[in-house]
Amino acid sequence: MDSPPILDFTNLSTLALATTGPDGEPHVAAVYFAIHPLPGAASQAVWRAYFFSEARSQHSQDLARDRRAAATLYPQCFTWQEIRGLQMRGAAYRVESGIDEWNAAWEQYRAKFPFVTHLKAILARNALYAFQPDWVRLVDNQRSFGFKQEWVSVAGMWHKAERQASRLPDQTGDHT
Repeated sequence: MDSPPILDFTNLSTLALATTGPDGEPHVAAVYFAIHPLPGAASQAVWRAYFFSEARSQHSQDLARDRRAAATLYPQCFTWQEIRGLQMRGAAYRVESGIDEWNAAWEQYRAKFPFVTHLKAILARNALYAFQPDWVRLVDNQRSFGFKQEWVSVAGMWHKAERQASRLPDQTGDHT
């Protein structure tokens, strides 16, 4: 796998976005998201997660002061064997309306969430933000307990991180 498996998670509706407040306290918010550009299965190109938010929200205020953010994507699961998701670090920024990036992200967002077409007046009072990860970790207990793989973004392309996280003992309980 040459790039993070984002396509495995684009069917999810929400991304958990973490920011840091002016007092250093962490804050996390769940936001609807859409990925753009949608990478091809073998693409190494860096993508962004787009979301709308009200400018007075805590995370919007935090991002206006400090663009650094973390995010995670994970499906609902009920056993440890099902745990699988992406942990990400990067930067988020407000996308100004009327530019090509905003229009392309809006089309992707509208395709994923068709109901937003009826909320355009409400969304007009909100801002579009982009989260661009520069580090991604896949956690996948479906492969083996504690499986982790990491990527870093360098010059707009994904590369496997040099340090691969270690695996824990086999999930069958055989620790020999």
